[in-house]
Amino acid sequence: MKLIVAVISNSRDKQKLCDALIQQEFRFTEMSSTSGFLRRGNTTLLIGVPDEHVPTVLDLIRQLCQTRERVVNAAPPAISGAETPAASPVKASFGGAKVFVLEVEQFVEV
Repeated sequence: MKLIVAVISNSRDKQKLCDALIQQEFRFTEMSSTSGFLRRGNTTLLIGVPDEHVPTVLDLIRQLCQTRERVVNAAPPAISGAETPAASPVKASFGGAKVFVLEVEQFVEV
């Protein structure tokens, strides 16, 4: 058995993935989380599956949680006593998922 930990950064992607997992009868736990770098809200899914179902779940995640680019205005860091420079447009990636597949040593349902 494996535990798939999927950190989803886009709420629309998360909803599509959850719907697909339910449709294919995969059980999961959904938790709110916050990224360490940008401090933005994410959703973390804990999905327990038999080894042979791991490729199916990973395919769903790849299909439904894709990284996209968008242009955001990023201001350079302020320097004390200096005039604040104007923000300039920068391409940034968002969406997608970070996925960990872990071996489950023991599973107990109480």
